[in-house]
Amino acid sequence: MSEDALQHTLFDGVIDYIAALDTVCASAQHSLNIFEQDFSDIGFNSEARYDALRHYLLSSPNNRLRLLAHDPQHLVRYCPRMMMLLREFSHSMEIFQTPAHMKGITEPFAVADNTNYVRRYHFEDARGLLAKNDPEGARLLNSRFQEMWQSSHPGATATKLGL
Repeated sequence: MSEDALQHTLFDGVIDYIAALDTVCASAQHSLNIFEQDFSDIGFNSEARYDALRHYLLSSPNNRLRLLAHDPQHLVRYCPRMMMLLREFSHSMEIFQTPAHMKGITEPFAVADNTNYVRRYHFEDARGLLAKNDPEGARLLNSRFQEMWQSSHPGATATKLGL
């Protein structure tokens, strides 16, 4: 099978989802868009994920990482590595929160560039699909992400505010 051939791999379990998410993150060359309910329990404070995302952001000042969540407070409170990335790469990384009218969107996904993606069928379901070399599917998910992003607002900042 050619390295550029379309590949769809079904998975069924949280460990497989985390591995698929790692695959998509590692494949990013220019843009990485990730939508989750709250980013809990999927490895966003792991050293390996931090290292992969930091390497991606360091590889080019033009690379972009956008995280979108219904509730970003897990990232803010329990993922200090993600907050370190946000402080170090505030020019390349953003964390946004969806508005209340979007809470009905329940299918998490991550898209690297316009090529690779992973998606689950529902927040409460660990089953999903890892797609490699699927520009059509990736474009559809990126378009959906962009629509959601435009209606959302910042959910975390790179600076600490206090009195």
